Amino acid sequence: MPLCLQRSFIARNLWLALLQVLLMGASRLLAQEPPYFVTYSDVLEEPGNLEIATQNIYSTPKDANPFYGQTVELEYGVTGWWTTEFYLQGQTTTHDSTIFTGFRIENRFRPLRSTHWVNPVLYVEYEDINQADKSFLEITGNHVIADQQIANALLRQDVERSIEAKLILSSYFQGINFSENFIAEKNVSNEPWEFGYALGASRSLANGASPRVCRFCRQNFSAGGEVFGGLGTRYTFGFAGTSIYAGPTIAYSTLRNLTITAGPEFGVNDNSARVLWRLKASYEFNQVRDLFRRSR
Repeated sequence: MPLCLQRSFIARNLWLALLQVLLMGASRLLAQEPPYFVTYSDVLEEPGNLEIATQNIYSTPKDANPFYGQTVELEYGVTGWWTTEFYLQGQTTTHDSTIFTGFRIENRFRPLRSTHWVNPVLYVEYEDINQADKSFLEITGNHVIADQQIANALLRQDVERSIEAKLILSSYFQGINFSENFIAEKNVSNEPWEFGYALGASRSLANGASPRVCRFCRQNFSAGGEVFGGLGTRYTFGFAGTSIYAGPTIAYSTLRNLTITAGPEFGVNDNSARVLWRLKASYEFNQVRDLFRRSR
């Protein structure tokens, strides 16, 4: 069987297994952020809370040096309808070098206060990222893994400053969260618009909160999965000539505001890396805004 057909077969069976897990049990989703790495839901940071996270990614592309990427995230809830976030990114490529790849500033806005069948969120981000970036926080345009197999010294010379917008749609059905993201990105230069997408589904592993305090109850875990990729440019819109990834995720939340999310994401066509291994750890500080006010 050709490699591309094998990957498609694996991805299809992963999603069938994931759907079975999602449909087992729970009548409602617990109030926590879905376990996605790329896809955004309608969940925003609580007003006054600060979340610090580190997202790590490792991959061994075929016929290329393995690489490790890290993103540090600072997310703050400004209001109930506005969350802002700042990213710092870097990567290490085996037999090459370790470099800083850039930063991002994002803002998410919830235009509707009440909950609806479909809950929209508007996303705007400014990026100052060089081409050596290997964070895979999204994919836009005609992205192929071969383009990132050039030496870091050459890739870092090409810096992309761009504005990225996302339409985030999120809904809930029988405790399952379904989220869809459509991405549009424009370099500040004269390059054409680039497009991408991300889709996710997840749910808590428990029907509701346990009456007793425990560290490893089902309520502390959530499972899901996502698929994401590029949609070409204004002139080459479509699925051809870009990479696609899909895979399951699982998250564990402790009683002390620490959440650990992990999962592999498999490349489902020849333009993708074979697998992206991801691990994210985040810690939420409650009411940081009040602490600053008391210190004055």
